[in-house]
Amino acid sequence: MFIIILVKTLKYSIPILLAVIILATSQVVSGKTDSHNAINPVRPNTAAQVLVPPDDENTTILDDRIADKQWALRSIEIADLWQMTMGSEEVLVAILDTGIDKSHEDLSGKVKAEANFTDSPTADDIHGHGTHIAGIIAAENNDIGIIGLAPDCRLLNVKVADDRGRCEVSDLVEGIIWAVDNGAKVINISIEIKETAPDLEAAINYAWNHGALVVAAAGNSGSHEPVYPAYYQNCIAVTAVKEDNSLSPLSNKGNWVDLAAPGYKIYSTLPGDSYGFETGTSFASAHVSGIAALLFSLVTDTNNNGLLNDEVLAIIEDSCQEIGIDGAGRGYIDTSQIVAS
Repeated sequence: MFIIILVKTLKYSIPILLAVIILATSQVVSGKTDSHNAINPVRPNTAAQVLVPPDDENTTILDDRIADKQWALRSIEIADLWQMTMGSEEVLVAILDTGIDKSHEDLSGKVKAEANFTDSPTADDIHGHGTHIAGIIAAENNDIGIIGLAPDCRLLNVKVADDRGRCEVSDLVEGIIWAVDNGAKVINISIEIKETAPDLEAAINYAWNHGALVVAAAGNSGSHEPVYPAYYQNCIAVTAVKEDNSLSPLSNKGNWVDLAAPGYKIYSTLPGDSYGFETGTSFASAHVSGIAALLFSLVTDTNNNGLLNDEVLAIIEDSCQEIGIDGAGRGYIDTSQIVAS
């Protein structure tokens, strides 16, 4: 399994600690100018609150069968938030990645629409990375395999990286705009680009201005250097931590990172009805995307701007707990704080 890391002109491999390997094999070219250029607004400080009370009759308990392999679900105390919601079919999460194996036993019926912006002949996931992300976010609650954070939400399969995990900026830009225009509320981008691109930032702003929340991986170079699109103001930049709240191997950190989430030995779906463990900020990003999807079905428009992404962002940021890692932003996301607020 490979984590997508997009580099301008460099092809190399990086050995990761503790038997996890992150191989960077991507070639990025400049994206073409996009007509959806948007002014980059300053994100407002939005006061928001989850108003839906718990419904004890619909409570989902995290049983030991799941918890044994999905340590992250217990760590972020997702069962508390599941008392309020397990998502909604109306909330679409766009996964911009290597595709999704939509016939997987834990993902069947989850993909509402798809688009392929690569030269691959199929939108299906040959690589494996996108399917792993999809399972973390929305795997079915069916007593098979795993359970996703937002199992009642639906997915948009937006293939922007080819079957070797390579992605071009222009494809990523088109994928973001397509996702927004097709109703995405959450856009997960577990892709790392080393250099900024004006049309990519414009696409991120287009998403924000149209009510979508973009969640992006902070990257796996063991560096403080910014990566994109995570660095952009209208993205949530997510780094990865282990079960003991220490930084996951090679996870980037810095004053541009917004928060941390589970990203070490994460168990999820793989193509062909398979499952496996993966490590990296890609999978930390997916956890935040799943929580965001749940919140879109709960929040109200407190500032009457006609959008909900600012309220969801405020709740996510306010839920974080300090973990003593310099460069991990507000700290570790904790859904028990959302319920308690």
